[in-house]
Amino acid sequence: MKQLFGTDGIRGAAGEFPLDEPTVRVIGASLARQLREELGRDARIITGRDTRESGAWIERAFHAGASSEGATVESAAIITTPGVAYLTKAYAFDAGVVISASHNPYEDNGIKIFSPTGKKFGADYERKIEADIYLGYQDVLGTIEINTRRAAELHQAYIDHLLEVAGSFSAKGKKMVVDCANGASCEFATELFRSAGAEVIAIHNAPNGRNINENCGSLHLEHLQARVIESGADLGVAFDGDADRALFVDEKGNIVDGDATLWIMARYLKSHGKLSNSTVIATVMSNIGLEIALASEEMKLVRTNVGDKYVLDELLASGSEVGGEQSGHIIFPEISLVGDGMMTALLLLKSIIEKEVSLSQAVVGFNRYPQTLVNVRVREKRPFADVPKIAAAAAALEGELNGDGRLLLRYSGTENLARVMIEGKDQSNIEAQAKSLADVIAAALN
Repeated sequence: MKQLFGTDGIRGAAGEFPLDEPTVRVIGASLARQLREELGRDARIITGRDTRESGAWIERAFHAGASSEGATVESAAIITTPGVAYLTKAYAFDAGVVISASHNPYEDNGIKIFSPTGKKFGADYERKIEADIYLGYQDVLGTIEINTRRAAELHQAYIDHLLEVAGSFSAKGKKMVVDCANGASCEFATELFRSAGAEVIAIHNAPNGRNINENCGSLHLEHLQARVIESGADLGVAFDGDADRALFVDEKGNIVDGDATLWIMARYLKSHGKLSNSTVIATVMSNIGLEIALASEEMKLVRTNVGDKYVLDELLASGSEVGGEQSGHIIFPEISLVGDGMMTALLLLKSIIEKEVSLSQAVVGFNRYPQTLVNVRVREKRPFADVPKIAAAAAALEGELNGDGRLLLRYSGTENLARVMIEGKDQSNIEAQAKSLADVIAAALN
C-alpha cells in the first residue's frame, strides 16, 4: 500500500488519484467516521482553500464525504493555511482541513488536516484514511452545497487575532510592498497591514484560479525587489500560495530570507526576555552564518531534518520560542504551531519600528557564508561512515574548515545521488574541496 500522506499532507495533480472526486469524498468520510468513533458524537469540521481553480470542487467533494458520516462541515472559503489552524482551535472545531498545494503551480492541489491544538493530525488518522482509500471504503455519490455563511466573520476573526497577538504598535509612516502570489493572502494582507498603519502597495493580488505562484510570490522575488526600489518602500514581503511562509526584501532591494529573519526575531525576542533558553531551531540547510551570528550574542542553533514538521517537533521538545527554515517558514510556538507568513511579517515590522532601524540595519551581524553543492551519481547508498575512504576524506575536510565552515553529506531521497554541500569563507576554496570529496565518493561507491 503506497503511503499517500507526506510530512505536509496529501499533495498531487488535481483530478488525479488521490485528488480525484471519489477519493476526496472517501477522505472526508473516513476522517468524519474516525472522529465520531473517538469523540462519541458527530464531528464539527472547518475547511478552507487557496485560490486554485480546483479548490472549490475538491472542497465540495470533501464536504459531501464528511457529511455522509454525520459531520457538520463549515467553510471559511479562501483563507490561509495558518488561518484555518487558528479557527480550528478558536471556534472549537474537531478538525481543520486546508485544501492547498502551497507554493506548487495551479495544476496541483493538496489536503492537510489540523487538530484543535493547531498541529497536523497524527499518523494514526492518516494511515486509517489511506486504508479506507485502498480497501474499498464505500464511496458517497452526489454533491453538497458548501456552508460559507460565516466566512466573512471567520476572516475578520483571523485578522483581529493577528493584530492582537502582534500587540500594540503603529506602522504609520512605513511603506511596504506586499506580493500576495495571487494566493490566499490576497483576501487579507492589504487590510491587515493597513490596519497596522502602514501604507501598502499590493502586487500579484488578482487571482484567476490559474496564476497562483506564477512568476510571483516567495519563489520569484525579482518583481518585489524591483517594486520596492521603484516605489521607495521601506520593505517588501512575499508570501506563497497559502501564506504559511514569508520572505522579505529590504529598502535597498536585498533579499532577507528565513535565516536572516530568524536572526532578527531571535535578537528581538531575547531583548524582551522571551528567548529563555537562548536557542533557535533551524534545519540542516540553514547557513552556518546564522549559527556564527547567534553564537556571537550567546545564542545557539539546533538543527533538524528539512521540514517544518521536524522544526516544530524540536521546538516543542526543547521549549524554544522560535524556529524555521530558509524558505521563510517561521514558527513561534507560543502563538501558533504552524508557520504564519502574515504573523511573521507583522512581528518583523514591529521589531524594526521598535528598534528604530531599517530592515537592512536589522540584518547587520548576520553574514551569509558562500555555499557550494555537488551531486555525485552513485550505484549504492551505503552510510558514509561505513566507507573508510569517504569517512577519512570527510574528517580531513572538516579539519580544514576548523569551525569556519560546514560540511553536509546526504543522499537524495528520490535518486541515486550523493549530495556534497560545503559552506566556508572562500568560494573558490569550498568548490575545490567539494570536487575533491565528490571524486572520493564517486570512486568508492561506483
